[in-house]
Amino acid sequence: MSKSLQSTTTLHNGIKMPWLGIGVFKVEEGPELVNAIKFAIKHGYRSIDTAAIYENEAGVGQAIREGIKDAGISREELFITSKVWSSDLGYEATIAAYETSLKKLGLDYLDLYLIHWPVEGKYKEAWRALETLYKEGKIKAIGVSNFQVHHLKDLMLEAQVKPMVNQVEYHPRLTQKEVQTFCQDNEIQLEAWSPLMQGQLLNDPILIEIAKKYSKTVPQIILRWDLQNGVITIPKSTKEQRIIENSNIFDFELLKEDMECINSLNQNHRVGPDPDNFDF
Repeated sequence: MSKSLQSTTTLHNGIKMPWLGIGVFKVEEGPELVNAIKFAIKHGYRSIDTAAIYENEAGVGQAIREGIKDAGISREELFITSKVWSSDLGYEATIAAYETSLKKLGLDYLDLYLIHWPVEGKYKEAWRALETLYKEGKIKAIGVSNFQVHHLKDLMLEAQVKPMVNQVEYHPRLTQKEVQTFCQDNEIQLEAWSPLMQGQLLNDPILIEIAKKYSKTVPQIILRWDLQNGVITIPKSTKEQRIIENSNIFDFELLKEDMECINSLNQNHRVGPDPDNFDF
């Protein structure tokens, strides 16, 4: 199991991706965003996740440039993810959207580019565009987000390149076992968004008891549970102390009975949209 904040997993195409990163969903452009990412880089984070629809790629790019300079590291040491929005799902439109994201970020390439939602009738053309960009060396890895098993099966019927990552809503109340099993069986790395269920799990009595047992916080227990389930995770925070706290999960391991206890909290409860009924 991962031993440090720099620990990585190897995607099926050989690219290494950090187990833990920072997400910037709903963080607006401005000093708060820039400082949060710079804090993260300073404290050892190497993975940053954004998306076109977040409308903060320019700020993320600024933070990356300033952060790597301050930390004395290279761009190549970071793993940067963005996503194509649903209104740009088409071959030419997706390629154009990628170039726009790259320009806003001020980068020469992305480490990972995802289709944000599985919009029926559109994601296959978008995937063809991602395959082109990948084969041209403009993206290190390509994947999808919010895809259920039937979406993945449908995509893979015609895909020349299998998705390397599937980023989905994943937390103790939504364990997505079927999706996770399919991804494991097909060498697709599962990644969690909203791992803390937007704060709704912080007062769960079972999680509080487990946290006391390990002298950890509830968020640290959940994030550790993610990693021990083989799931990459990208908690969002803009506060330096919380960013540090979220990374202090590599000095303990949850016992099997506690893993099973957390697994049993599943209720198939979403805080985000249902991928089968997504309206953008």
